[in-house]
Amino acid sequence: MFRKKLFTAVILAGGSSERMGGVSKQMLELCGVPVAARSMLAFENCRSCEKIVVVAKESEKDLYPEMAKKYGITKFSCAVTGGQTRRESAFNGSKAAGDADYIALHDAARWLVRTEDIERVFEAARKYNCASASYKAVDTIKTVGKNGKTATEGQPDRSKLYVMQTPQIFLKDLYDAAAYTARENNLPATDDCALLEAVGFGCRLVETDRYNIKITTPDDLAVAEALIREREKRS
Repeated sequence: MFRKKLFTAVILAGGSSERMGGVSKQMLELCGVPVAARSMLAFENCRSCEKIVVVAKESEKDLYPEMAKKYGITKFSCAVTGGQTRRESAFNGSKAAGDADYIALHDAARWLVRTEDIERVFEAARKYNCASASYKAVDTIKTVGKNGKTATEGQPDRSKLYVMQTPQIFLKDLYDAAAYTARENNLPATDDCALLEAVGFGCRLVETDRYNIKITTPDDLAVAEALIREREKRS
């Protein structure tokens, strides 16, 4: 019997929160709802999402089943412990996703992600095997040398520069193979798409809402709350 291919969301919520002064940013409440719950709700409301896996700190792992129940997140499957690095945490999440056709790796701290943008990234992943949320760079970017001065070769062509976001969605078998190769060869990767790039696969970029910001420092909280209030006024 034909089964429509869907994806499992892997919410990465195991960060150290060092730039938040050690406060667990995924547990912070913004407009009355925890950051991690808001991220899960974006995928709960996504028709193409089949299950939600959370990769969490060991000390917070047991909080997620109750959080899912409280906020009506019926697609929540399980919470697993993260690794020492983002790459290890994503790998643990992929293993917990089991036999999913696709996986969507998403930073819990990007709780402003819109469900319609998730769907658009998934459609691109179905067509190209891997896709990521992103937006065109709007600022001038400079290359700087060791002395802090701008490099003599000038500046990168802004028309070719994109700021990467999440979700990043992959055909799971392809992602697992790339992640295994990266781990065995200790390949560097600053995001999950870089794992695919390291083994020769480009990632399709999908322009999404540039306000899908990541909560990193205390200053981001006021901005994020203002954005969510503006969204709620429009809805």
